[in-house]
Amino acid sequence: MESYLNQNFDVKAKHSSEEALEKWRNLCGVVKNPKRRFRFTANLSKRYEAAAMRRTNQEKLRIAVLVSKAAFQFISGVAPSDYTVPEEVKAAGFNICADELGSIVESHDVKKLKFHGGVDGLACKLKASPTEGLSTTDPSHLSQRQDLFGINKFAESELKSFWLFLWEALQDMTLMILGVCAFVSLVVGIATEGWPKGSHDGLGIVASILLVVFVTATSDYRQSLQFRDLDKEKKKITVQVTRNGFRQKMSIYELLPGDVVHLGIGDQVPADGLFLSGFSVVIDESSLTGESEPVMVNAENPFLLSGTKVQDGSCKMMVTTVKLNGVATIIGKIGLFFAVVTFAVLVQGMFMRKLSMKTHWIWSGDEALELLEYFAIAVTIVVVAVPEGLPLAVTLSLAFAMKKMMNDKALVRHLAACETMGSATTICSDKTGTLTTNHMTVVKSCICMSVQDVANSNGGSLRSEIPESAVKLLVQSIFNNTGGEVVVNKLGKTEILGSPTETAILELGLSLGGRFQEERKSCKVVKVEPFNSTKKRMGVVIELPEGGGRLRAHTKGASEIVLAACDKVVNSSGEVVPLDEESVNYLNVKINEFANEALRTLCLAYMDLENGFSPDEAIPASGFTCVGIVGIKDPVRPGVKESVELCRRAGITVRMVTGDNINTAKAIARESGILTDDGIAIEGPVMARSSPMDKHTLVKQLRTTFDEVVAVTGDGTNDAPALHEADIGLAMGIAGTEVAKESADVIILDDNFSTIVTVAKWGRSVYINIQKFVQFQLTVNVVALIVNFSSACLTGDAPLTAVQLLWVNMIMDTLGALALATEPPNNELMKRLPVGRRGNFITNAMWRNILGQSVYQFIVIWFLQAKGKSVFGLDGPDSTLMLNTLIFNCFVFCQVFNEISSREMEEIDVFKGILDNYVFVVVISATVFFQIIIIEFLGTFASTTPLTLVQWIFSIFIGFLGMPIAAGLKTIPV
Repeated sequence: MESYLNQNFDVKAKHSSEEALEKWRNLCGVVKNPKRRFRFTANLSKRYEAAAMRRTNQEKLRIAVLVSKAAFQFISGVAPSDYTVPEEVKAAGFNICADELGSIVESHDVKKLKFHGGVDGLACKLKASPTEGLSTTDPSHLSQRQDLFGINKFAESELKSFWLFLWEALQDMTLMILGVCAFVSLVVGIATEGWPKGSHDGLGIVASILLVVFVTATSDYRQSLQFRDLDKEKKKITVQVTRNGFRQKMSIYELLPGDVVHLGIGDQVPADGLFLSGFSVVIDESSLTGESEPVMVNAENPFLLSGTKVQDGSCKMMVTTVKLNGVATIIGKIGLFFAVVTFAVLVQGMFMRKLSMKTHWIWSGDEALELLEYFAIAVTIVVVAVPEGLPLAVTLSLAFAMKKMMNDKALVRHLAACETMGSATTICSDKTGTLTTNHMTVVKSCICMSVQDVANSNGGSLRSEIPESAVKLLVQSIFNNTGGEVVVNKLGKTEILGSPTETAILELGLSLGGRFQEERKSCKVVKVEPFNSTKKRMGVVIELPEGGGRLRAHTKGASEIVLAACDKVVNSSGEVVPLDEESVNYLNVKINEFANEALRTLCLAYMDLENGFSPDEAIPASGFTCVGIVGIKDPVRPGVKESVELCRRAGITVRMVTGDNINTAKAIARESGILTDDGIAIEGPVMARSSPMDKHTLVKQLRTTFDEVVAVTGDGTNDAPALHEADIGLAMGIAGTEVAKESADVIILDDNFSTIVTVAKWGRSVYINIQKFVQFQLTVNVVALIVNFSSACLTGDAPLTAVQLLWVNMIMDTLGALALATEPPNNELMKRLPVGRRGNFITNAMWRNILGQSVYQFIVIWFLQAKGKSVFGLDGPDSTLMLNTLIFNCFVFCQVFNEISSREMEEIDVFKGILDNYVFVVVISATVFFQIIIIEFLGTFASTTPLTLVQWIFSIFIGFLGMPIAAGLKTIPV
């Protein structure tokens, strides 16, 4: 069956074609309650509508922007209209209101901006400082600002009430039909037998329907609350903000107009605002306008819109405005066939009986009720046959795993990612911050052609070994050519802000006696080219402090790339000399030596621009003078080697993909346990020194060879989207930039490779939990269908009534899903080989267990039908009712003990860890409790009668006997 589905429909976990989804949806045309069934699957018609609406809105927005620009160009010669500050704003001490601020940025109104005195003028009117940020020493002032300008949150959509979920659950077609049956039963029963005797059957069905509906609605409502909590977690974003003169991390929800926000590559603009300062800022506005062409933002075009992304460069902005499924369907169709045939057989038997009695033209009320009961049984068979609990079990298991993984520092953004991770056969991991601690320090250097061990020396001794002219060059390069910053925090202590690499280099500059603020103030920055994964270097052009307009370019980056751009070097005397072949070979040897010690190497170089330079030009790519090479240590995280070994034992191959030097990559890979004696390291475009597109190509190639490929990256605008487009099974991102987070299916919040292994374990748990539930549910399906069908064919009667079948449906659907779908993972899961995409979901072991249990239960029930009365000495008018009650009780207890057996599909010990899952214990206890209530106290409604102690013991024994049979079945090899 699965191979047929795979061959004919090819529906993937993600990136399925519209044609495949449409074909699948057409096959699933006849289902119970499609609105509920397909709640978490793609709604194709709505998708088309949304796409069309998105295109229309983007076009409208694009036209609006163009029209507004044209209008402002037209009126640019006209003086701006007088602006009157509202009294409440003026009373609060501000000179501009939220509406005016919003109109400036949203309309890109340069004229209005100039009218208000530019960015500095607006800052003054907002009582803010472009350098110090907002002052929040007075809490009342902060709340006053919030009241006037709002908070940085969208109005959240109202949570669907419980009653709406109740209404959705009532939309189930089979429950509607049963409701009609109950109504007719009530009318006919009361008309023929009077009140209350004639209402019992009808009210029994009504009570069962209400119970099913309430349990279903409660389960769905709880899921919606869980997903809402997870959605809030996904929206938690922090940004770097300067407030009270100090740079600090802050939630975007706390931002207010006047705040100074620091943005870099990969960041999302958290609110509407204006550019204060920065270099080479390129913004991707496609999410708002639909235009793929990036926008340059600078002092002439200072407008930044909320939700857009920083594609290149870095800047400071001032905030101005804040924002107020296949198996189930096929089984269902089989059940529908059995229901129709069962109804036909029962009706045919009734007609034959009446024909033999010559009463086929005469119909009594009791016979009408009997016909109605037959119809209700047929409809209930459909209820039991369609595994409504399967999508519920999948969603419950995934939601449960998502919630638990949050505690393990993994945020799952897409439900299917949990299951996909469980099938992973290959993990392609980034190095920095995932396999390593991302806490870097300079431990070795080769400055002025002389090697120094920085780790074992203090700054003074290192400085004494370097010529003074070279120290000045080095400090100038470190403090000007950086994306980091050295600040004084609230406690008066020096603090370094920036990426781990920048922090390590800045620490070296401070140890050499450099003063960050003094150095930055002494030089005027002319142009900055930030680091990105393609160029693998960054550069800056500065105007030197000596006067005369002399310009100098500094560059730093991957050692072999920057060294190749050099034709001169600073020697041990501090003199600039030509970089001959011998010097190049010497430096390359040092680079390889550092790399072999698992050090990340960076080369620092400079060039005096004698012929002038325009900010519109690119920084030269050659002609530099090499100052030195530094080796940065980024230790491997504790536990990584053990986690990699655990992956290997679990059949998951770990590959490291990094932009580092080949020797650095090999050293880290060996230390992590990834590169073994028989392993290989690939250089160039594919593994070490790989670009984002190389990683994209690699993952694509692996995807054709292996089942599920998981890619892990912490990079921003480049790696994450490239890997996401490679149609990998799963994209993981460490908690880096917002672009990396958006492109990832799972976000590793603690940047730890061990967490990835935990996610894999949870993924396998989800997959196996769903398999357990399917095994349990299919057993109930098979037995319930065959028992009622065969009994109807052979005896003309069905032993299980509509109300009883609805209770069985409750046990195997909602309660079964709750019990089996919430099993926590265990360490044994990582000792099995992965299933992979090509593995069958319903395994041979599952079919063995399903068929074995089904045969046992069918034999028991058939024996009771044939010999039950004589074995238990049942006679009299209530003997049939007593026997059917006993059959019903045995059937339910078979399911209770089969549910326990289903906790393990291969292992015989099914009680291991059972008390750790309190949900399972509660469900089993509740099932037994309500079964006693139904048998002993609800006989009139459920068509049961109280049983003797012997009959209760027999029922429990028959159910329990299924457990050793299940254990015996597990010893049969398949």
